[in-house]
Amino acid sequence: MTSVPLGPAYRAETLRRLGDDEFDVLVVGGGVVGAGAALDAVSRGLSVAMVEAQDWAAGTSSRSSKLVHGGLRYLEQLDFKLVKEALKERGLLLTRLAPHLVRPVPFLFPLRHRLWERFYVGAGIALYDMLDGRRVLPRHRHMSRRGALAAAPSLSPDALVGAVQYHDAQVDDARFAMTLARTAAQYGAAVATRARVTGLVRDGDRVTGARVTDLEGEREIVVRARQVINATGVWTDETARMAGNKGGLRVRASKGVHITVPRDRITLHTGLILRTEKSVLFTIPWGRHWIIGTTDTDWDLDKGRPVASRADIDYLLDRVNQVLSTPLTHDDIDGVYTGLRPLLAGDASDTAKLSREHTVARPAPGLVVIAGGKYTTYRVMAKDAVDVAARDLGTAVPTSVTDRLPLLGAEGYAALRNGRARLAARAGVDVARVERLLGRYGSAVEDLLALIEEDPSLGEPLTGAADYLRAEALYAATHEGALHLEDVLVRRTRISIEERDRGLAAAAEVAALIAPVLGWDEEDVRRETERYRTTVHAEMSAELQPDDVSAVAARAQICEEAGPRADDRAVGV
Repeated sequence: MTSVPLGPAYRAETLRRLGDDEFDVLVVGGGVVGAGAALDAVSRGLSVAMVEAQDWAAGTSSRSSKLVHGGLRYLEQLDFKLVKEALKERGLLLTRLAPHLVRPVPFLFPLRHRLWERFYVGAGIALYDMLDGRRVLPRHRHMSRRGALAAAPSLSPDALVGAVQYHDAQVDDARFAMTLARTAAQYGAAVATRARVTGLVRDGDRVTGARVTDLEGEREIVVRARQVINATGVWTDETARMAGNKGGLRVRASKGVHITVPRDRITLHTGLILRTEKSVLFTIPWGRHWIIGTTDTDWDLDKGRPVASRADIDYLLDRVNQVLSTPLTHDDIDGVYTGLRPLLAGDASDTAKLSREHTVARPAPGLVVIAGGKYTTYRVMAKDAVDVAARDLGTAVPTSVTDRLPLLGAEGYAALRNGRARLAARAGVDVARVERLLGRYGSAVEDLLALIEEDPSLGEPLTGAADYLRAEALYAATHEGALHLEDVLVRRTRISIEERDRGLAAAAEVAALIAPVLGWDEEDVRRETERYRTTVHAEMSAELQPDDVSAVAARAQICEEAGPRADDRAVGV
């Protein structure tokens, strides 16, 4: 099946459809759960629309730890059902649904005590392996101190007496959610970003659609739908208020901060997981970098613009430095990113203790709300939400097929990877580059290579971001739905967390590449570049502040000084 390019022509046609057609299902929210729900519904034969106020995965789903895992720490909470469910989903993603986007990664769990801890941790990880009935990844193994230091030379010998190594998986979370949206579009869903829901349409008590503002054209569209699925994560409560519902699900936002440091600053041949006083801390391989995270603290400030403070970054450095022979400093950090987890509100005073399990509710006829959960179990969450919506459609709806529906780029990926040397010769780039492209696009790399064949200059690396080709920036606008410079630098690529300048050196070139596709003139290019520069400076200023309140204030001050449209990212649902 030919992929559907999510370029400007597609968006214009989608906005027309949103205003003219009635849909079986309207999904509000374009994160991983919303995109998963759109794919689940359209693959059952339903007519589907999906709208997202910002960009695909612009909220939580682009700012996670980028892990596909069972949740080893949930075993301590005796949440065996959640762990088993997540491990099953991990296996499906690795082998069938998205082998081009999800890949295995080993983790080392250092032990500090000789007997009881090895037994305790070893038994837990053995159970973790046992709950994975598919046995897709290698089983865990116990290691002596000497063996652990050989796998992780940067660890201080005093920090461990031995270790246990096990496997999980990782994913580029933003690209995965975007690929879900593209796959849904491929099967006929009408999907649009920068389309913000401002209210729900009702017929008596029943919700029959939503009022949607096109933030690019500043016009309102009334979208009619037989069922509306709210998958807005931390904005769930706001949507509930639109429905006039004061009860039902309540979501609590927990802030998670991650940092990236160059790969050569820590010598490890494995990922690392450390127990902290609150939760766990991961050190995860990420190309030329390590991702270190995360924090888990309450957030009750601006949900659209969570920021890291100096205290968050100090916490991460302090915890990882406890086991490193050569400590990291602030000067070693290349990137910082911050996201909000949507946790089901409960009685726990600490967000780290709240459940990651999800719940589906129907607060009003015609409205379904899905909340909670974790990234790895997005498909189950989406299926459950569509199941509830389907019961009220009045016709027989087929059961979910997404457990056997490969995402865009998965079909033919293995064969193309085997022939990567031929692809490299054809495109005039090195094999390592093609292998990396295959891990980002899968078999859709053919579209990218076609652009390079038509214009060989697109096969050149971006200035200031040599890991990415010029073609990738262009493809983000022609095929992947990018509408702004930030979409390309922050989510279609991960330049913003991989380059020390957060992508400022690449910004002008990327803006010039996508300008003809998006219809920008020179003033648009200048404005987009300056807007991105302001956002970077604002976030870096926030990271110097001692706490959340002062960090938010510092960020806001820089944006206000730059002008009213310097930071006009849409927020809300």
